[in-house]
Amino acid sequence: MGRPHLGGRRRPAAGPAGRPVGSAAPDPETPTPRTRGATTDATTKAGIAARAAAGKKGEEIVVLDVGDIIGIVDSFVVTSAPNTRQVRTIVEEVEEQLREQAGVRPRAVEGLDDASWVLLDYGDLVVHVFLSETRAFYGLERLWADAARVEWQQVGAS
Repeated sequence: MGRPHLGGRRRPAAGPAGRPVGSAAPDPETPTPRTRGATTDATTKAGIAARAAAGKKGEEIVVLDVGDIIGIVDSFVVTSAPNTRQVRTIVEEVEEQLREQAGVRPRAVEGLDDASWVLLDYGDLVVHVFLSETRAFYGLERLWADAARVEWQQVGAS
């Protein structure tokens, strides 16, 4: 007799190619998580995110073009706020504006519990919202000093 199912997700039986039995090869025309929302490029989404942060009084907003340096993401938006309440407010506004204007939702949100450094992962765009002291401590802009800075105020403005 097999082990009892304890309520977790069962893994489907895998065929010879490692895909679940009965599944077809991925269709190149079907949007994947990496290409879904690709109609809005990373720089445009970064402009939307930066303006959303500015609208909620995000401080020292920087957009970095990191695509040529790391290859797995195209742009970073970095901003900060003096308190955790404002960090959360900025995060909520960025999520809302990207959902409304670009039709995208984050793949993952990390750090919201303590809100000293919240990371919103949109695949080709990563938004970092820091508590001011945390931003100063980690110096993310120094780490990515070779990345080109994007003038975000006019990018994707409607």
